[in-house]
Amino acid sequence: MTQIKICGFTDPKEAAFVSYPDVSYMGMVLFFEKSKRNISLETAKAILRAADPRIKKVAVVVSPSSAQAEEIEKAGFDYMQVHGVLEAEVLSMTRLPIIRAYNGKAEEEEDPRICAHLFDAAEPGSGKAFDWKRLAEKKRKKPWFLAGGLTAENVGRAISLIHPDVVDVSSGVEYTDRKGKDPEKIAAFIQAVKES
Repeated sequence: MTQIKICGFTDPKEAAFVSYPDVSYMGMVLFFEKSKRNISLETAKAILRAADPRIKKVAVVVSPSSAQAEEIEKAGFDYMQVHGVLEAEVLSMTRLPIIRAYNGKAEEEEDPRICAHLFDAAEPGSGKAFDWKRLAEKKRKKPWFLAGGLTAENVGRAISLIHPDVVDVSSGVEYTDRKGKDPEKIAAFIQAVKES
């Protein structure tokens, strides 16, 4: 079955909405104040403590410094998902596996410390889908994640069309009228993946 990553957790209470094996990864946005889902390291640690220990925890960052990468590692994350620039210094010093994220493009970088690739819309976190077909043609050596505009209504089509290893959702499982994750939308998304 295609694995699920739910991204953009902002409250420790939301950790109760997901459990393994339905959800394999949960993501938290750090050090990026432009994002409405950006949280402090202290909030992230509280979410880590509240979460199902079997779910892999992913720190989602944009062009991280080596100091930020070190803080992420110390906090207890399992992976670091890097958008923007990935400095050689960060690559060389972190012991965490890196999920390399690409916004609006299908080419990927090769480095042994990159464990997986993630393809997102040109504007990550926008909830907008992009043309998935351009990802379908290439054979990949490493696992890959599909993000960007996924919902319970379209994830089945995405899986049948391009067969990602992991589907990654954030805005598609959030309330429309207030901040935070909607447990009913999460359950519907999980069910849609199971049925695909």
